[in-house]
Amino acid sequence: MIELSRTQDEEVGDGTTSVIILAGEVLPAALPHLERKIHPIVIISAFKKALDDAIRVVEKNSKPVDVNNPEEMLELVKSSIGTKFVSRWSDLMCKLALDAVKCVAIDVDGRREVDIKRYARVEKIPGGEIEESRVLDGVMINKDVTHPKMRRRIENPRIVLLDCPLEYKKGESQTNIEVTKESDWNRLLEIEEEQIRQLCDQIASVKPDLVITEKGVSDLAQHFLLKNNITALRRARKTDNNRIARACGATIVNRVDDLKESDVGTKCGLFSVEKIADEYFAFFTKCKDPKACTIVLRGPSKDVLNEVERNLQDAMCVARNVYFSPQLVPGGGATEMAVGVVLAEKSKSLEGVEQWPYRSVAEAMEVIPRTLIQNCGGNPIKVLTNLRQAKHATGNHSWGINGTTGEVVDMHEYGIWEPSAVKVQTIKTAIESACLLLRVDDIVSGSSKKKSGPSVQQKVEANEE
Repeated sequence: MIELSRTQDEEVGDGTTSVIILAGEVLPAALPHLERKIHPIVIISAFKKALDDAIRVVEKNSKPVDVNNPEEMLELVKSSIGTKFVSRWSDLMCKLALDAVKCVAIDVDGRREVDIKRYARVEKIPGGEIEESRVLDGVMINKDVTHPKMRRRIENPRIVLLDCPLEYKKGESQTNIEVTKESDWNRLLEIEEEQIRQLCDQIASVKPDLVITEKGVSDLAQHFLLKNNITALRRARKTDNNRIARACGATIVNRVDDLKESDVGTKCGLFSVEKIADEYFAFFTKCKDPKACTIVLRGPSKDVLNEVERNLQDAMCVARNVYFSPQLVPGGGATEMAVGVVLAEKSKSLEGVEQWPYRSVAEAMEVIPRTLIQNCGGNPIKVLTNLRQAKHATGNHSWGINGTTGEVVDMHEYGIWEPSAVKVQTIKTAIESACLLLRVDDIVSGSSKKKSGPSVQQKVEANEE
């Protein structure tokens, strides 16, 4: 079950709770049929027919959405966090999610790519209010300059990104040197200084204002960079370096010898170092068309920030899914109810024993609206009967449950919509996992046999002998 939720999260990023609830309802629905000696293969066949028909119902009830219309997109994302912790700040969270997804969306070879996992980083800073959260038009990293006299604010900086240390290069293998004269020792130090000076001169030749490396920067290198009025940041994460490269147009260089003018990033409008709470953060903002961003979350405690981040990730995944598949279906359990009613009606036309497992899937689909009613403290039997008979039986498949009051409402008017991709993936994962488990005949549990050594009595007898 945990794997189901993880798969759902990786595929579409939302519907993780729904898939567990639905799978937990579909699987027990097969038990009565197994007790009636209906073969598992027959049940699986019926389940797969129900799955195909359910997907067709979802596609039939879906409507297209204009991804360039911000109002439509805001309403859609709002529905994904309507019953979660951040619902009080739903307008702010929806705006953050949409801005982040728009920022990282790019078109590559005629196809759209939205990599929120790699290029939309969430930075949680305890303190302040949740309303202070924002999406930067660039990147922020938790770093300070390496030398206190280096510049902390640079407008239109020229940025060089390195994946190599600015330190004296040690030998590959262990070597022993015997120093007999003081002049030899001084010569060794001079060679070390010359090597670092040469590195810094090569960097200075492209006239950068800022150097960021994933490795270390020695004190000597800091001195030479400072003399050239170059600011340095060291030991940046590879993921942060990738984001900075994408935001400012720089290329990460593995050897200083390979550095050339085209590798320098010039799209960043402002570099600044700010102290927030007890930590220093480097900001790369006012970037021209940044394709990477940082979402700064503020809040009273780490626990609150973790929950806000989780809800924000769901909202971003919903926005991303719509960019890929711009189709929406009614939320609030309306789609599940529509699938249940259509499958129940279709089961009457099936022949043989397959109709019973098929009908069980139809009944299992009602668990989502039923759970929504129970969460609101409503009467599930009364409200579900009203929803099934008065609305969906007459073809009004857009009616669902109000997640706050537990009443039956039209989702067209109430404005709760979900991406079709999330709904299809939820139903697929739940039914296919049930089919997988039904194929299991038995479980043999094995445990490793303990190595039996001589007993205490045997040891005593051996000693006496």
